Amino acid sequence: MTAQDRINDYWTGRAPAYDAYQQRPERVEADTAAWAEIWEKALPAAPIDVLDVGTGSGHVAMTIAGLGHRVTGIDLSQGMLAAARKHAALAGDAPDFRLGDAVAPDFPDGSFDAIVGRYVMWTLREPATAVANWKRVLRPGGLVVMVDSAWFPDGLDDETQPGVTAFYDAEVRSLLPLAAAKSIDETALALANAGLSDVTVTPLTTIFELDQRYGVSPGHEVQMQFLISARV
Repeated sequence: MTAQDRINDYWTGRAPAYDAYQQRPERVEADTAAWAEIWEKALPAAPIDVLDVGTGSGHVAMTIAGLGHRVTGIDLSQGMLAAARKHAALAGDAPDFRLGDAVAPDFPDGSFDAIVGRYVMWTLREPATAVANWKRVLRPGGLVVMVDSAWFPDGLDDETQPGVTAFYDAEVRSLLPLAAAKSIDETALALANAGLSDVTVTPLTTIFELDQRYGVSPGHEVQMQFLISARV
């Protein structure tokens, strides 16, 4: 079993609970509105072609498709893809969800106007390779827009994260340079160092306020999330 296989198994195991958390009835309406506003401001006017890397249960892809964009979502976790396809089956103009690697998306050159991802950068092996491949499948002037935070500044071997450390062993952690980032600046720098320009970091205060109001998932604390945008 490769390091990526262990990452895939971790997210497949988490998929049902992760998806249920995204759909919490007391918060889902507020979340939907907040994230729709964030992505609408971050992307050009619809319709454009968007690739959601590490799509997970499809929350970002579904939200962006709802704004009128043509969206493809890829993930290596079969469990997450099953959840995403379940949501897509209930929607019109739903994203196209496919098995695919965020580090090496298998699409022709110049296929997309934007690549997006949420909570992907920290668990991305070889970010420089990934961004080089993203640049290839983007059209000239294309955007990369990521949402993330510094989730594990004390490292993934922290005993407060037993579910993660069971799969993210020393070999896996060695391949994930952003997993223990001390600040979001490290993520922004990874995009800049890979040759993207106009890198900007925007704190997502609306999501922070929702987290304060409703709480966050077990094992996490309320902390600021950021939108990191860059251009080819």
